[in-house]
Amino acid sequence: MRRSKTISLAEAMKDYIKEMHLEGKLNEISLINSWEDTVGKAIASRTSKIYIKDKVLYVYLNSSVVRNELLMLRQALREKLNERAGAEVIKDIVLK
Repeated sequence: MRRSKTISLAEAMKDYIKEMHLEGKLNEISLINSWEDTVGKAIASRTSKIYIKDKVLYVYLNSSVVRNELLMLRQALREKLNERAGAEVIKDIVLK
């Protein structure tokens, strides 16, 4: 038995992700995975923990100097991370 309308595997995966409401979580994972590419290896090596909760990115840093630098660049960093993720995934960044 053949189906009259066939779709590609990519289209089927997109439909499944949309049906299961997984786009937001996949965007969050993409944003977290792009952290090192966005801030560089020096800052990423001083990051101990990073997660997203309620559209807020929480970043735990080992260095107070790096934390102060990122505090000044927080708005630009948020925009750059959202741009890399392809959607507005985070609305604020908390540095600890």
